[in-house]
Amino acid sequence: MKHLALATATSLAMTVSTGAALADDITLRIGSGHPPGVVYAGLMIDYFQPELKKRVEERTDHTINFVEGYSGSIVKVTEVLEGVQDGILDIGGFCYCFEPSNLPLHAFQVMLPFGTMDPEKSLKIAQEVYAEVPYLTDVFGDKFNQVLLARIADGGYNLGTSFEWSDLADLKGQKIAGAGLNLNWLKYGGVSPVQSSLATAYTEMKTNVYEGWIMFPSAWVNLKLYEPGPFYTLIGFGSMTWHGLTINQDTYNELPPEVQEILLEVAADYEQQTGIVNASEYDRLVEELRGLITVNEISPEVRKAWAESLADWPQTLADDLNGQGLPATQVLNLVLDRAEANGYEWPVRYMIK
Repeated sequence: MKHLALATATSLAMTVSTGAALADDITLRIGSGHPPGVVYAGLMIDYFQPELKKRVEERTDHTINFVEGYSGSIVKVTEVLEGVQDGILDIGGFCYCFEPSNLPLHAFQVMLPFGTMDPEKSLKIAQEVYAEVPYLTDVFGDKFNQVLLARIADGGYNLGTSFEWSDLADLKGQKIAGAGLNLNWLKYGGVSPVQSSLATAYTEMKTNVYEGWIMFPSAWVNLKLYEPGPFYTLIGFGSMTWHGLTINQDTYNELPPEVQEILLEVAADYEQQTGIVNASEYDRLVEELRGLITVNEISPEVRKAWAESLADWPQTLADDLNGQGLPATQVLNLVLDRAEANGYEWPVRYMIK
């Protein structure tokens, strides 16, 4: 069976029997299209996998082993949702940015740029929104044969470039990369947006496919994007919780109940780690960049002007998604309200009807 490889202690064959709950050894294929240098993927390797293995083996008679498929070695960044659905991966981590048709509402924080730069707060806001809108969780099981294990926060987004700039006018005509919906943050600045992914970012920056990336500092440091992009500008687009960790539903159902319980426990802890690690690393990584390249910060006036230029965009998105039968107005207003309830003040208070 392709979903879950189970073997008894006396067999090396990776097969599943009808007595899966009695099996001793559990082997899971896990991966992401992103490399380990991207924080959430690194945490899958360094936190989620060892914690799951340790807790299962300490508290049950089962053992856990992993077949790893990171950096697109099993599925590309655009293929993780489908790969988990089909059982090519048992567990996958991915960005909703690559699923604009399948999960168009799940990138809801990206639809409200210039939000909180605090990944822990971003995660908390997302958790509260998911709690009030069951669709956001249920759709994985209803449509994609998966269980959502964890929501994943990113570090705060800024802009790394191969050229120095200080005003929106300086960006006009420049090619800037992003992933999916966040390219729209550039639409009112006269920028030429380019769809890309971190898997190809270094090479494409190096060969001038584009001159910049909307990106958090961890990727600029860990993937050495500072080499082709020696200017990093602190804008404060916001920290976005728009990745997910999922498990194939059939795989999950075949796991012994005690392993299911531990899996959900570790996934919840991993979810919190994505906020904690990104928050704790942000200032350190910015300081590291200061020692490598030029780091600038745009003025509050430029940031507010940029936010004002996007003021009508969330409503446009809401109208389109509402028309698809999705609860976009409810979700976006929840984000705005929960951000304020958690102490964040928007530079421009978007109005969604």
